Amino acid sequence: MKNLGFRAAEGRRVALAVDGWMAAAAARTWGRGSDFGRHLFGLAALAFGVMTLVWHNYRDWDQLRFILDARDGPVFLYAAAAAQIFGGGALLFRSSAKVGSLVLGVVYVVLALLFVPRIVAKPQSYDRWGNFFEQFSFVIGAALVYGRFSRAWSPERLRRAGRILFGVCVASFAVEQAIHLDFTASLVPKWLPPGQLFWAVATTVAFVLAAAALVTNLAALLATRLLTAMLVIFGLLVWVPILMTDSHTHANWSETAETFAIAGVAWILADLLGDRARARQKAR
Repeated sequence: MKNLGFRAAEGRRVALAVDGWMAAAAARTWGRGSDFGRHLFGLAALAFGVMTLVWHNYRDWDQLRFILDARDGPVFLYAAAAAQIFGGGALLFRSSAKVGSLVLGVVYVVLALLFVPRIVAKPQSYDRWGNFFEQFSFVIGAALVYGRFSRAWSPERLRRAGRILFGVCVASFAVEQAIHLDFTASLVPKWLPPGQLFWAVATTVAFVLAAAALVTNLAALLATRLLTAMLVIFGLLVWVPILMTDSHTHANWSETAETFAIAGVAWILADLLGDRARARQKAR
């Protein structure tokens, strides 16, 4: 019995030592993962800034047209454009990523909060909730980059918060697609078998499964990687061809940039969730 107790205590000490080593390994590799997600998010933010300068009509923005006038609207738009160009460009370089993410975070928090009065005015309209969560996903992306480079939060806390909050946003994407299923189906290329409605339903279900995986932390890393791939494919097969067909419409540019921005956020989160998996592999 004494030997069994001694072995159990030794086993616990070994387990704690391995877990501590894995945490240390994750800390050493913290911030050194893939840069693709950060670059994609930065390029999308940069594109948003340029688009804002080209289409400098505040009435094109759902959250601005009802609260700004002809005097304040252009000033706000130019400030937002400059901040997104600076922040997106800074995000492309590791040395300035922390500052860039902070700038983008402030911009996207403001833009997300501007949807709140419209939600309060008509909470039964889910389009307004959907717009908020789309913008809030950008806030999450900026916060994840900032946390990764600043060490303001522990890796585990940042991963948990990013996973749950982004999971809520992904659930909102699923609701939006379900509400506008016919419109979603119309965007699917007609040449893609087995049919447009099939892919509209399939991708909506994929959003639901990804959201559940993220919130519950069941196969969250796999779900985030698959979600990233799906969003990139959305951009390449749906929005890029639409943009090439009609490049004079602001909505086509903004939807393309938004799709790749959300894909960038998903990629950033996938890298964060993969940090611990890489540490586990090193421990073996």
